[in-house]
Amino acid sequence: MKINQLISKWPLFLALGAIVTFSACEDDDEPVDNTITGKVVADPNFSSLETAVVRAGLAGTLSGTGPFTVFAPDNAAFAAAGLTDAAINGTTPAALSTILLYHTIGARIAAADVPAGPNAKVTTANGDSVFVTRNAAGVFVNGIRVTQANIEGSNGIVHKIGSVLQPPLGTTVQTAIAVSGGDNGLDSLVVAITTAGIAGVLNSNILTVFAPTNKAFRDLLTALTLTRISQIPLPTLTAVLTYHVRAGRAFSSDLANGPLAMFAGGNTTVSLASGATIRGNGNGGNASNIIRTNVVTRTGVVHLIDRVLLP
Repeated sequence: MKINQLISKWPLFLALGAIVTFSACEDDDEPVDNTITGKVVADPNFSSLETAVVRAGLAGTLSGTGPFTVFAPDNAAFAAAGLTDAAINGTTPAALSTILLYHTIGARIAAADVPAGPNAKVTTANGDSVFVTRNAAGVFVNGIRVTQANIEGSNGIVHKIGSVLQPPLGTTVQTAIAVSGGDNGLDSLVVAITTAGIAGVLNSNILTVFAPTNKAFRDLLTALTLTRISQIPLPTLTAVLTYHVRAGRAFSSDLANGPLAMFAGGNTTVSLASGATIRGNGNGGNASNIIRTNVVTRTGVVHLIDRVLLP
């Protein structure tokens, strides 16, 4: 290009340069949202949580004064809970708000400030309670491990977790009634509890229940050549059911290899070597798999198992 042509175009180059420079300055000057809402929006691993927060109408709350602590499920946690974006948008804002506020505490709690526990009770923003523990294995909430702690925001702190926390549905028996249908439902357990007349015991004490599924009871009846739970002698049924109960809350994070004392006496054996299992003294070498953990109730916690434990 000739020099005079360059000179003639120089004002255009200057103008374009000014536009680029101005645009860059505008981007640099754009304020960064360091609130909890901003942290969620900025992290692509929280895109499902962002969808839920917006749907629930909580974006303004979580960008407010605070301070807050949020136990934040990542995208994998939402997917594991069946909460796709379509499912989230199909859920009422009120229901989503209840779930999300169950993950939120109205105070700033860094990982180092979590009580050693085990299972210290902390009130959530929806008036319910979660149970937090800090030990050599990490920080846990309702037995769920914190996978990334201390994501600092200007109005609080975020701890990433790998599961969606579910607020309690009611007492232990009410929870069992709600977990119904299919092989992994607890309908048969409810029948057994009602037949044995132990609902009052389960609902008036803080207990951990290893809850046999419908298939587990079906397999037991087949082994006994029976067709109905009511055919099991009442003393035997009561002894078997109370052998599934441990005093106090024992989340999955509290379980360890070895004997576990049960509420009505006797020990079971827990193994965490290759998948969590629990075995009764009368089960021989046939341990029960713990197939679902940490179902919180207002009177304890429930873990689903696929074999009835025998004393």
